[in-house]
Amino acid sequence: MKKVMFFMAVAGMFAFAACNNNNATEEVIDTLPAEEIVEEPTCDTLVEAAAEEAVEATAEAVAE
Repeated sequence: MKKVMFFMAVAGMFAFAACNNNNATEEVIDTLPAEEIVEEPTCDTLVEAAAEEAVEATAEAVAE
């Protein structure tokens, strides 16, 4: 019985030590200048760009 009570006491100590063990982490604010994000051209963006250029060229041709 002494062994069981000793085990329960040790288990209780670990159980209470584990409660509320969340350390408050501080937010690290990056003070470095923000880098410009450059998107890689995809097929969709290339098609959209070509369509916009065609519309602009057509509008210029009609305006002349």
